[in-house]
Amino acid sequence: MDKAIITAAITGAVHIPSLSPHLPITPRQIADEAIRAYEAGAAVAHIHVRNPETGQPSSDLELYREIARRVKSKCSIVLCLTTGGALGMPVSDRAKVLSLKPELASFNFGSLNFGIFGMTGKIDSYKYPWEEPYLKMTEDLIFPNTFKTLREFCQLFTESNTKQEIEIYDVGMINNLAFMLQQGHLKKPVYLQFVMGILGGIPATPNNLMYLYQTAHEQIGDFTWSVCAAGRFQIKMCTMSLLMGGNARVGLEDSLYVEKGVLAKSNAEQVEKIVKIARELGVEPATPDEARLILGLKGLDKVGY
Repeated sequence: MDKAIITAAITGAVHIPSLSPHLPITPRQIADEAIRAYEAGAAVAHIHVRNPETGQPSSDLELYREIARRVKSKCSIVLCLTTGGALGMPVSDRAKVLSLKPELASFNFGSLNFGIFGMTGKIDSYKYPWEEPYLKMTEDLIFPNTFKTLREFCQLFTESNTKQEIEIYDVGMINNLAFMLQQGHLKKPVYLQFVMGILGGIPATPNNLMYLYQTAHEQIGDFTWSVCAAGRFQIKMCTMSLLMGGNARVGLEDSLYVEKGVLAKSNAEQVEKIVKIARELGVEPATPDEARLILGLKGLDKVGY
């Protein structure tokens, strides 16, 4: 590829406010960060929402609507809204966001243990009372994405005419995808996001990325793909993706740092870094409209916000 889609995952539902003062929380902060990421070279912004008073991950549809409208009024970046929501959130709450009919939305393609309880050892004091219990509960948590809910989500994606960004946390989820394609619940072409380095998912290593790519190619044929990786693995694995002809996702959802020991002050800093690396490799960041062509999106004029 001579063009690569750079995604900025703006706030996520993993990191807690006590870990960084730069984590965007309010709708205005999240929207402003998406706009800064666009200005830095991102074609896509991946959006979660948080309670603006406490920073706790939320499923409030009005928060999504406020962010989406604010971003849409300022720039043409593609918004990829989450259907993963937050850890422990009911599937029904996670699905509500598709009523906004976004161009693109994440689609987690299997169940897994999703452990972030190890973060408790890095925090001396908590800013909000919900934070410590939220981290600790994940020692006994399954992030559920059953075949039934996968089928139901497929129908919701079809009804909203929203492209799926299929989140692959481990190699078994590629089997799930091949099955759902075979059953006709999904249609090609598909867009995969290999999510690496989550405790409970596949480790973020070069060999594992090659294995995911090769397995997906064997199981489903051609596809468009991207990589995101947790923490210190973010830039390394995104660089490897670019070398392999893939796309890349950075952002404060996946890592709070711009380099070792240095907190990122904004998502834009990480976007600027991966854009610089891409250009050194002879790869230009795709514009939002180029990303729409690459992914086959319906266009900003057909969203529901």
